Amino acid sequence: MLEEFYRVVFRKKIYPSITALQSDLDEWIAAYNEVRPHQGRWCYGKTPMQTLRDASALSREKLLPAAWGRT
Repeated sequence: MLEEFYRVVFRKKIYPSITALQSDLDEWIAAYNEVRPHQGRWCYGKTPMQTLRDASALSREKLLPAAWGRT
């Protein structure tokens, strides 16, 4: 976040308040997680949020029964 948001934004804009900075940060985080495609090897161009949703379903299916001693 330091390299991708703060160092970039502080070169482009002077913020009058923390609230204004927080607003821009909230927008950036939403775009970062829900709009831009992920570059990871097994993500296949999905957004990080899509990857998380897919992984959580798989996790519930595969990992939780093993943790409870069920197969």
